Amino acid sequence: MSASRDAKVVVVGAGFAGLAAAVSLVQAGFQHIQILEANGRVGGRVHTTRPFTKNIIELGANWIHGQDGNPIFQLAKEGDLLVEGMSSSKIMCLPHSVTPRDYFFKQGGKQLSAETVDQVCSLFSKLTSKAFDSELEDRHKALSLGSYLDAAFAESPLAASEDSERQRIFEWCKRSECTDEASSSLYEVSASQIGYYIALEGGFFNSLGPGGYQAILDILLKCLPSGMILSNKPVKNIHWDLEEKSQGTESREMHPVKVICENDEVFEADHVIVTVSLGVLKQQAAAMFKPALPKSKMDAIERLGFGTVDKIFLCFSERFWPEDCAGIQLVWDEGPEDKSVYTSQTEEAWKEKWFKKICGFDTVACHPTVLCGWITGREALHMETLQDSEVGDTCVRLIRSFTGWSVPDVSQVLISRWGCDPHTLGSYTFVPHNVNAVKEHEALAAPLPFQNKVPESKPLQVLFAGEATQVNFYTTTHGAYLSGVKEAQRLITLYSDKTLSH
Repeated sequence: MSASRDAKVVVVGAGFAGLAAAVSLVQAGFQHIQILEANGRVGGRVHTTRPFTKNIIELGANWIHGQDGNPIFQLAKEGDLLVEGMSSSKIMCLPHSVTPRDYFFKQGGKQLSAETVDQVCSLFSKLTSKAFDSELEDRHKALSLGSYLDAAFAESPLAASEDSERQRIFEWCKRSECTDEASSSLYEVSASQIGYYIALEGGFFNSLGPGGYQAILDILLKCLPSGMILSNKPVKNIHWDLEEKSQGTESREMHPVKVICENDEVFEADHVIVTVSLGVLKQQAAAMFKPALPKSKMDAIERLGFGTVDKIFLCFSERFWPEDCAGIQLVWDEGPEDKSVYTSQTEEAWKEKWFKKICGFDTVACHPTVLCGWITGREALHMETLQDSEVGDTCVRLIRSFTGWSVPDVSQVLISRWGCDPHTLGSYTFVPHNVNAVKEHEALAAPLPFQNKVPESKPLQVLFAGEATQVNFYTTTHGAYLSGVKEAQRLITLYSDKTLSH
């Protein structure tokens, strides 16, 4: 009999990382696996809903990031979940995805020419690509992403003209990039370290069919035995490196790990795979683990950035924007992405102007009367404290003042609130300025106990998965998935070696 059949494994979290780990272990013959999920639903930061019609809205993960080597794309393809040519939605929400179908408006109601917008967005795309491709000049490598972009734009012919519109559009691009980086400002983000992120070939798209991201989760769920996932089981403590103890004359089997839920329910295990978000680790890791996590791991949890990105869905009774309009983009005369404004604003000032962080409002696939606004960082966290009605009314006022169109009152508002969700406390990871990406991601991913230091301890007691543990694919669903597979493979290899040695 394979030794893996007897190993007890607890997986904390039923997002893509946790599900991928569990499926990998089941397929390798592990029989004693329990998944503890804090929420009443599975999926983690994937949350597919149907609030307006029978068609889906994604409150969480929205896109598949590339095709080549992407297990999420492969699952969707094999499951026949992809839909070609979903032309009613924007493919991306990044500056270099801007098309002539985006309407850009200046503060005060003037629409900007598509040619000017394209010029600036193309330059922005070229400059960010240099950072992502690790092609920065030496003088830019020590800068934050925001400072590098400012310096590079200032040296470009576009900045040489007296046309302030180009500068304003460039600031819009920076604000949009904040959404991709999950940061309050690009001045928080490292310019040189984002080169470790690998963008898979094949585009960045949301061509999932009517089941949305939930349909991919369902494929994984079908691979797991009934009863393996226990919902509404938030974990309070993880005791590891427990020693075998005798009780009287009888010695009972003692597992080295004990997982204690908030309701004090206890699960004993040989191994636990922790897939909670970096946001949760930042808040709870110091109290969650006993003995305490090694300093290198606590440092990584502290140093890596974890930001909030929220969506604001506005459902109207009728469509008021032109048929060829894929998005209404807002270009402020002075915005929160300006360095001088960002660094000088008091808390009261930026909270009063929180709505300036909204890049614009994009059309939504299969929802002809719905727009989606994106907001990130500290402004997103503040927005989460407001009532849906206040947020909706503010957004309608913005659209009216920028476009001059006749805009009806919004009929329904739906807002994601990832920052205040106690089981995520944010959206995804970024690498802050002056942080070593490889060192911190790898420290976060390292299993416990460190085998080279404690040879007498049972190996791989606590393993860590999730997008934040990925050097090359952080922020992505496939990064989360691959991290779960990787940690499961550590255990599969461990027990394969044990079987061979007997």
